[in-house]
Formats: sequence, structure tokens, C-alpha cells
Amino acid sequence: MEHSRQDPKPPFDASLLDALMDEAGLDFVLMTSKHSVQYAFGGYRYFFHSYMDAHGLSRYLPFFVYKRGNLDAAAFIGSPMESYENELGSFWVANTSFESMTSTQYASSAAEHLQRIGADGSCIGVEIGFLPADAYLALSRLLPEARIVDATLQVELLRAVKSETELAYLKAASDKVVESISRVFESFGPGSTKREIVGALKAEEQSRGLDFEYGLCNFGTDFNRAPSDRVWLDGEVLCLDSGGNYKGYIGDLARMKFPGEPDGELEELLGFVEEVQQAARKPIRDGALGREIFERPLEMIGGSPWSEYTEFLAHGMGIVSHEPPWLTDAGPVPYAAYHAGKPLRAGMVLSVETTMSHPVRGFIKIEDTIAVTDDGYEAFGDHGRGWN
Repeated sequence: MEHSRQDPKPPFDASLLDALMDEAGLDFVLMTSKHSVQYAFGGYRYFFHSYMDAHGLSRYLPFFVYKRGNLDAAAFIGSPMESYENELGSFWVANTSFESMTSTQYASSAAEHLQRIGADGSCIGVEIGFLPADAYLALSRLLPEARIVDATLQVELLRAVKSETELAYLKAASDKVVESISRVFESFGPGSTKREIVGALKAEEQSRGLDFEYGLCNFGTDFNRAPSDRVWLDGEVLCLDSGGNYKGYIGDLARMKFPGEPDGELEELLGFVEEVQQAARKPIRDGALGREIFERPLEMIGGSPWSEYTEFLAHGMGIVSHEPPWLTDAGPVPYAAYHAGKPLRAGMVLSVETTMSHPVRGFIKIEDTIAVTDDGYEAFGDHGRGWN
């Protein structure tokens, strides 16, 4: 274990992490997901394994080790080539190790550091969904007196409120996604395939400095959203829903196009979707309860002639999709509605989406990214909302 940093200064709120750990009875936290390591080191992503984790017969598995109330004991366990990153000053911690090439070696190095700083008999929190079985077994074997528990909730809650820098990244990501969608709308019409449109969207996002994550494409009543050779037919609506990553933060928005002049029914349908979206925004402010966002939209949908095939959802957005705040337990991604009865805080970021799967006119959706502010909200990428 090298000692390469003095006077450690983390880029996150260590006092908040201490409080979350204290509330959960955790003495240590081990972060092993790439997104949590990214957050712990202020945006760090190891270039060699940015795309893929597999390496030989094992995998890349970084460890950020944190002891409650003791920054000097924090450590990073990485791969040999991450010593290059250490030379560049990527790690604020005083303790680093770059000798591991398999998941069990990473876990063993982390356990050795924990032994040195007194983890015997302690409670160690891990990101259980991001800790392979062999690494878990290695930790259990080397720390037999310790209790290993799931700390995913505490690690995620640390990221609930975004900094000004994070908000700027999310705004840039959202703006660039909508700009890319708008450009594709201008360039393509009926006769194009889903694969061509999504390929062009990827190129547009990459040209704007985004890492393309996904493009969901719908023609008319074809509710299969995967890229394919399905041809866009005249008279069909097009929905593009895309996630583009800027400096580790995701912009996720959806916009609509119709090839020609939309008729009165299409104007009415998209107009209703837009009304629901705007109704969801009205209660958003610092101090509002999370569930308030859902009240009016669900009431509007329930009283509409389109209730059978219209859905509303709001969820947290940031480094990953569906991070805190968690507002509902009725969405497609399963989790408890932790923040439904808790106040929103300025700096939280939400994805707000209304989706209509109309059996005749097709897939109609608007998805927006909304940041909570002290006295209301700020919408990112808030253009191209009507029929393009």
C-alpha cells in the first residue's frame, strides 16, 4: 500500500456520508461500482476499463475504502496501470494500491487495508449488486469477525443533491441531446429505417462531446423501441428518446416529429401530454413533498379519454438513471418510494415523462429533465417540445 497524499480533501460531502453511515450503523463503506468510484474521486473514470470490465478470466473491480469519520484511512485499490492515473493526481486518498488483476485480488487488497485500520468486529457496508461472489467470499474469509451488509442505499443517497458543477454537466447533457434529436428530425423523413435514425443520432451526440448511451425509436403504433430495419412510413409519428452522457452525467429526453402538418387529433394528443408535463412542474420547489409531483398528473390522466394507455413517471437523474430522489414504488424500476413523503431539496434533478401508447395514432411521449431550485425549478434542454 503506497502513501501518496497528505491532507486529504474529498470532492464529496464527507460529513453527509458520515451521517448516513452513523444512521445505518456502518463503520466502513466499500464502493465498487464504477459510478460510485467516479463520484468519490470527482468524476474519475479509468480509461482502460471505461467500456468493459472483463479482463482475462476475471474482471476490473476498483475499491474505494472509507472509514467513518477518518479521511486519513481512506484508500483506493486499483489495477497496475492506474498507477499512471495516480501520477496525474487522480486520487485524493493517502492510501493506494495498484497490484490487483483479478476480482479476488482487489478484494484481498481491500481486506488487508481494512485489517490494518481496525475493521475486525466492525460493520462493513458494500454495494451488494456491484460486488461479485468471489470478491464477497474473499472479504468474508479475510475478515471473519466483521459483519458485511448492503449499503447501496447510503451510497446512493450521498448523490441525491447535485453540486453546481454537476448541475452544469446535466444541463449541458440535456441541451446536447435535444440539439442532436432536433438535427436528426431535420435530416430524416419517411423511408428511413430505425437503424439509420439511431445511427445518425449517435453520430450527432458524439459530435457534441456526448458518450451515446441509447436511442429508443418508435414509428407509429410500432411499440418495439429497438433499432431495426423497420421503415418509417408516411403518416406515422416518430418518437426519439435518448440518453447521452456528458462527463459522466446523463441527459435523458424524448421529443416528437410528424412528417407534414399534424391534424387536429395529433395536436390534441400531444397537447394533453404537454399539459400533464407542465402540471407536474408546478409543485416542484425546495421543500415540496416528492409525492406532490404525481398528484395532478395522475388526476388528469385518470379523468381523460386516454387513461387506458397513458402513463406518467418522475424519477431521479444524474450519474445513473433512477437515482435519488425515489418518488414512487409503482414505476417500471422496482424500489421503495423513499422520497415520496420527504421534502425535495434544491439541487435534486428529476426526469419527468408522460407516455401515450395510442392504439391508432402511435407512441407519443415527452420526457424532460428538471432541476429543483430554492423557489421552483429549472428545465434543462427545454426546447423542441411540440410537433417537430
